[in-house]
Amino acid sequence: MAPMLAGPAVDPDVFASPQPELDTGDGLRLRRWTREDAPALRAAYADPAIQRWHIRSLASDEEARDVAVGWAERWAGATGASWAVVDHDDRLRGRVALRDLSLHDGSAEVAYWTVAEARGRRVAPRALRAATRWAFDAGFHRLWLEHSTGNAASCRAAVTAGFDPEGVRRSAVLHTDGWHDMHAHARIAPARPARDAPAPGGPPAAR
Repeated sequence: MAPMLAGPAVDPDVFASPQPELDTGDGLRLRRWTREDAPALRAAYADPAIQRWHIRSLASDEEARDVAVGWAERWAGATGASWAVVDHDDRLRGRVALRDLSLHDGSAEVAYWTVAEARGRRVAPRALRAATRWAFDAGFHRLWLEHSTGNAASCRAAVTAGFDPEGVRRSAVLHTDGWHDMHAHARIAPARPARDAPAPGGPPAAR
C-alpha cells in the first residue's frame, strides 16, 4: 500500500497512556467510567428526556455495568474517549464522549447528555469545553456533533460551548416517534504555527 502523503493528525500513542482526568476549572471533573457507575448510569437512562433524544434505556445494573466498561475500554483501542462528568462528591452529572474517531483526519463526533437534576447549570457546555480542549491539544482538528432539531436545550449547549451551526441533515435519524431532522454543529482547532516556520524577523528554521 502506498504511503499517505499527509497525517495522521493525531498520534496513536496518545491512547497508549491512561485516559486522563479532565477538570473544567469550575467544580466538575471528567473521569473514566467504572463498573461502580452502573446504578447511576441506569438511573440516568431511566430519564424520559435521555430516552427520547438518545434512543436507549438500560434494563438492569448489569447491563449498565457492561455499557460503562465498554465505554472505558474504547480508550485502549483508540476507538473512542468517553468521560463520566461528576461533581466534587463524585456524583454523576452527565456524559461527554468522542466517537467515530479518525486519527488520520483528526476528526471525531461529540456526544453528551446531562442528568435531570443537573440541568440548568451549564453542565453540558462546561464538559464540552473541557473535552474539546483535550482533543485539540491531542491533535484533533475537527469536532462535530448533531442533535434533533426538536432538542433546543442541546442546541443551546452546543452553541455555548463554541460549536457553530453548519446546517440540517433532513430526516436523518430514527427516534421512537419517527424520523428526525438533525442540526449539525462543529468546532475547528485554532491554527497552529508551522513547526519549521521562521520566527518573525528571525533566521530560517534549522532543518
